[in-house]
Amino acid sequence: MTINLPKLIGHRGVRDLAPENTLQSIKKAIELNIKWVEIDVKISKDHIPFLLHDSSLERTTSGNGSPLNYKYSELYKLDAGSWFDKKYKNLYPPTLKEVLDLCSQKNIGVNIELKPNKGSEEANVVAITELIMKHKFDCQYFLSSFDWFSVIKIRKLLPESHVGILIDSFDQKRNFTKMLNKCNEHNFFSCGFNITIISDEIINICKNYGILVTVYSSQNIEKNEAEELWNLGVDSIFIDNPTSYKNMLE
Repeated sequence: MTINLPKLIGHRGVRDLAPENTLQSIKKAIELNIKWVEIDVKISKDHIPFLLHDSSLERTTSGNGSPLNYKYSELYKLDAGSWFDKKYKNLYPPTLKEVLDLCSQKNIGVNIELKPNKGSEEANVVAITELIMKHKFDCQYFLSSFDWFSVIKIRKLLPESHVGILIDSFDQKRNFTKMLNKCNEHNFFSCGFNITIISDEIINICKNYGILVTVYSSQNIEKNEAEELWNLGVDSIFIDNPTSYKNMLE
């Protein structure tokens, strides 16, 4: 399966416009004509893959503590929207299956970020793999993580899939080259970088390795910044609010 990443990928849906990692956030991205979305996936106590970014439930739901303490039937009852705006009080943390079903219906690509809670790395990867293998969703997707164990494991379990590593920081160029050699060893197709460390040198080195470059940020990347990144050779950026990109999306 060949995939062509667009210049814009909705970050956790479009997290500045609707509660992140909810069906509403993904539907909002689709409404704005975003063709790919990124989501964060971990597992419940009963190993159901569902959407959540953090290691604990407090920031984006009405729950407390680790999601590994709860069956999905309990997580489903949580309010995953009021923290953003009271009008979203009926939203819940959706399952990965629901999201992939929706994106299959709408022909939307999905970047599944593996977000395991510490100690559940293998269980997280296995649950996601089993879901994908069982249902054969009709949408393009790729898998990524900051966790090397997770991406190496899922590469072995889903050898035909596209896998990428996410990189928040590195110490020096030598270590960066070692990381890229590791990417080639495991046939990873992309590297995602924090905008604070990206440079034309990093981009050029990745291109020489045949690796696509994506960029993310802790806050929305504005269009002028994005255009600079694209001009340097960045393939895709993760966007929280695509409003200023309206002309590109029409």
